Amino acid sequence: MNSQKIKYPLILVNFKAYREATGSNALRLAKIAEEVHNETGVCVSLAPQFCDIRLLAEEVTLPIFAQHVDPISFGGFTGSVLPDAIKEAGATGTLINHSERQLKISEIAEAIRISKELGLTTVACANSESVSAALAALGPEIISIEPPQLIGTGIAVSKAQPQLVSGTIKTAKSVNESVHILCGAGITSGEDVAAALRLGSEGVLLASGLVKAKDPRIVLLDMTRAVTSRKGV
Repeated sequence: MNSQKIKYPLILVNFKAYREATGSNALRLAKIAEEVHNETGVCVSLAPQFCDIRLLAEEVTLPIFAQHVDPISFGGFTGSVLPDAIKEAGATGTLINHSERQLKISEIAEAIRISKELGLTTVACANSESVSAALAALGPEIISIEPPQLIGTGIAVSKAQPQLVSGTIKTAKSVNESVHILCGAGITSGEDVAAALRLGSEGVLLASGLVKAKDPRIVLLDMTRAVTSRKGV
């Protein structure tokens, strides 16, 4: 398990529970992502199903994230996701408070605290500027702004709601200047990624736009080239 360090701009791919990204399919996508990273130098990280974390962590060097953790330590918490366990499995970070797995603010705070103590990079998901400000105060490394109504639509937040992205960056950094900001929802192309970067985002969080694409390699190459073109690589 020799994961690379997270670098920005970052492309973080959430595998969710899609058939196209579970088990052997997860490994296939991970290998494609690693090839694209090696070809372009752009940091690509993956958030697979919990059962696939160890598989991917052992087979590729990309940063692997959990899709969620519960704010718990060792004990009688049947069915919960233990931060220590995902760390042991090879994860380098975790999503927290995704719109499909929301937590109370007190739970988010505790999940971030425990994860940071374990050395896990935390990506706290927000659906508004005000929520991003509240999360920024809790000290996650990354905040991802994602309006839930655009998730899975193919309508990119970076184009449909640019003011939400730029406003979130300004608001969150006014609370915590060191926090990194990603944007997500509807990201499907390099053009969407380029638009996000122009707004000041330090990367994107996406899922179906890549996972369910007919040719994920072509889509990911398009996205990474949007990054390298902007960097003048």
